Amino acid sequence: MWLWRTVGIIAFALGAIGLVLPVWPTTVFWIVAALAFAKSNPNWAEWIYRQPGIGPPIKTFLETGALAREAKIAALSGMAIAAGLIVGFGHDNRWLMAGGLSLIGIGALYVITRKPIRPE
Repeated sequence: MWLWRTVGIIAFALGAIGLVLPVWPTTVFWIVAALAFAKSNPNWAEWIYRQPGIGPPIKTFLETGALAREAKIAALSGMAIAAGLIVGFGHDNRWLMAGGLSLIGIGALYVITRKPIRPE
């Protein structure tokens, strides 16, 4: 129980950084936080779900695995920016470029293959 709560707190704090740092992801960390809090303190997971703008998409993703078109675009745009930064600053380091771009590619493939949210 305490391990899940610790994971949730750390993931939530890392996600909160993304609220002020544009290239830092918020949603992925808050998804991990919501999953961890669901196991340790469901009230905290519900608090995340109630946050305007970001909470409902997180809840939908955890319940259905679906992503809204706008969420996919935002995620892929962030990945493109990160890839550009890796190429720009890491062009002299093949391992950094190979590792970073591979992880981004895996993440992009995951996002692209998520089913869309069906309009109601």
